[in-house]
Amino acid sequence: MENYNALIVRLAEIGHLNNATAVLGWDQQCYMPHGGAGERAESFAVLGKISHEMFIGNETRRLLEGAEKEVSSQSPESDEALTLRAVRRDFDKSVKLPTALVAEIGKATALAHETWVKARAESDWKQFAPTLSHLLDLSRQVANYYGYEDQMYDALLDQYEPGMKTAEVAQVFNELRPGLVKLVQDIAAAPPIDDTPLRRDFDPAGQKAFGETIIRKMGFDFERGRQDVAVHPFCTSFGRNDVRITTRFDKNWLPCALMGTIHETGHALYEQGFDPKDDDTPLSDATSLGFHESQSRLWENIVGRSRGFWNIYYTDLQKQFPGVLDDVSLDSFYKAINKVEPSFIRVEADEVTYPLHIMLRFEMEKAMLAETISVEDVPEAWNEKMREYLGIVPSNDAEGCLQDVHWSGASFGYFPTYALGTILSAQLFEKAQKHNLAIAGDLEKGEFGSLLSWLRENVHQPGRRYLPAELVQRVCGEAPQSRSYLHYLNSKFRDVYGI
Repeated sequence: MENYNALIVRLAEIGHLNNATAVLGWDQQCYMPHGGAGERAESFAVLGKISHEMFIGNETRRLLEGAEKEVSSQSPESDEALTLRAVRRDFDKSVKLPTALVAEIGKATALAHETWVKARAESDWKQFAPTLSHLLDLSRQVANYYGYEDQMYDALLDQYEPGMKTAEVAQVFNELRPGLVKLVQDIAAAPPIDDTPLRRDFDPAGQKAFGETIIRKMGFDFERGRQDVAVHPFCTSFGRNDVRITTRFDKNWLPCALMGTIHETGHALYEQGFDPKDDDTPLSDATSLGFHESQSRLWENIVGRSRGFWNIYYTDLQKQFPGVLDDVSLDSFYKAINKVEPSFIRVEADEVTYPLHIMLRFEMEKAMLAETISVEDVPEAWNEKMREYLGIVPSNDAEGCLQDVHWSGASFGYFPTYALGTILSAQLFEKAQKHNLAIAGDLEKGEFGSLLSWLRENVHQPGRRYLPAELVQRVCGEAPQSRSYLHYLNSKFRDVYGI
């Protein structure tokens, strides 16, 4: 196994280099002064160039080919065979990209992030439009180098959801939309829920303290992680033992930080939960961003917005903010935290309308890449789709087309994974409850260990051993489906709204 072992060492070195790049990305979003963007962009370009050249170089190819021969007699299910399958897939894609393009993307996205932050703060699309045009051009180049049979979007989507095609995403959305629309219509006909208690004065320091208490109980290890503040909440990892989450605070909207913190912790638990024996190997990573999102949406919504959760923790919340919620009953609060109402901001959308936000972005990205919508016309097209999908129109670009950070990172193809993960979260939770009957009772008592253990064993520790469709089949015994998600939504929200 000489070649295999040498390959793992080389890949570990590349992994540590990529981790260093990720640290710089985290710092840029949390602490770097705005004026540092230019130098940071150059750093990203250089590090991206070195990492790419190391990975696609002749030495990597030689070791990979030699390792494949050494492992050829082993079971396809062995860790070595599964590792090499993942590496081969990555190598065959990466070798198609010119190093100069990889470096240019690293530099361009670092600069673009600062441009986006300023444009969003000033709600001015025109500031960001030229940058987006450049990033779209770079992404088209990536897609063309990767190659695709049907749609350009396929090549970009595959970076985040390996093996999935644009047509499959469209089919999933088409299957989901009628059930969502019917539920939204039924809810709209019911008496509205009052969520004004969530808009009272909640001291950010108290929000931070309460949120961190909750995520400690969920299992987030602060010895191997930390939380900071960023313009757009995210989770990043520099290895299983250094996982960072961020949030943002709104003193007059409690769910912003609270549910965002629980959401990002779902991601972090995945990152902290990889099998220790896979450290410094390609298996110590998520199988896809859809699976990653399934973890954050499961914890944020299925657990964090459940009746059982608030039966336990509402009293603690009231104590955290003396006098603020004393006149609000548990039932009223539970309904408020689950209010369904079309809204502008995706990350704060309710469970029922959330997938509609993703469908909108999916359509926008395909159109921008195909140049059937010009960058200059994005605000108008966005607003029209908001009217079509959600029945509301943003009053400015900040609450419309500038709200998400993803386009500044050239992350085209990423958005569908949010809806795919949301759907998968219900399928996984349904399976977990059937497999371990103690989970439901434990959650009612505010205990999360049995659920986390099931997720550790079935989702986190497999890492990248399987493609996402394979892992769903292995864990759930069936292909990905939206039936569980629609059943969950209807069961929960018809009860909340009494319909």
